[in-house]
Amino acid sequence: MIATDPALTALANGWAALYLLYGRIEAHIERALQSGHDLSVREYSLLDVLSRQHGGEGGHLQMKQVADAVVLSQSAATRLVTRLEDRGLLSRYLCPTDRRGIYTDVTDAGLKLLREARPTNDTALREALDEAAKNPELAPLVKAIEEMNATPLPTRRDGKP
Repeated sequence: MIATDPALTALANGWAALYLLYGRIEAHIERALQSGHDLSVREYSLLDVLSRQHGGEGGHLQMKQVADAVVLSQSAATRLVTRLEDRGLLSRYLCPTDRRGIYTDVTDAGLKLLREARPTNDTALREALDEAAKNPELAPLVKAIEEMNATPLPTRRDGKP
């Protein structure tokens, strides 16, 4: 039998619970976005991140920053950008001050789809958190997530928090 450090075991159990919570939330949101808007969670996240860019100093993200923001490798983020560009939701152009840099912007069609998908994303997140809160292992994580927000998450359609 291998002796284990109780603190490390507790840490591993906490990580397993966090991973389970993440997986459940992502799967629930994925189903909602796919069925309602033909978007994956990653596509939605990319549109969301890029929609927050601005034209001022440091307003555009480099591809590595984009990849980090949507938790993908640089090559996977580039493929994702290409897919969304092919759908007319993103556009790319050369950086005006550094011709080696390429910026990616959300098109009007991408912004429209993002606006339409945001309520679906938010509702699915709320539903997934509500369901996870029923699990004693996940409830403390849900509570911690909700306490991180300066403003409370939207209530459900039935008026319950």
